[in-house]
Amino acid sequence: QVQLVESGGGLVQAGDSLRLSCVASGRTFSRYTMGWFRQAPGKEREFVAVITWSSGRTYYADSVKGRFTISRDNTKNTVYLQMNSLKPEDTAVYYCAASRFGTYYLTESYDYWGQGTQVTVSS
Repeated sequence: QVQLVESGGGLVQAGDSLRLSCVASGRTFSRYTMGWFRQAPGKEREFVAVITWSSGRTYYADSVKGRFTISRDNTKNTVYLQMNSLKPEDTAVYYCAASRFGTYYLTESYDYWGQGTQVTVSS
């Protein structure tokens, strides 16, 4: 069982930066691929970024590539999402999730989810 708790969301202006954190409980955090997803009002949850457990490879949605950076610290059971040059269209609830297997950009590949943290970007 893995429990995930996100933090770091807030209200910012366009062009600002935020860093989201997701702390995981459990001793096997390092064996999970960790992803960030987001869901805007009236829209489906969408993939943002992922970092694999085995090689630490990272992948990003095209909409955030070059602006967002995902990283993890296995000693702290924490995954981060550094978000720079934020845009109003980045406004959403951001969720971290943990996966053992599956296609990284699909929500159904993830076994555990956090409760989400709100990010609001004003223009």
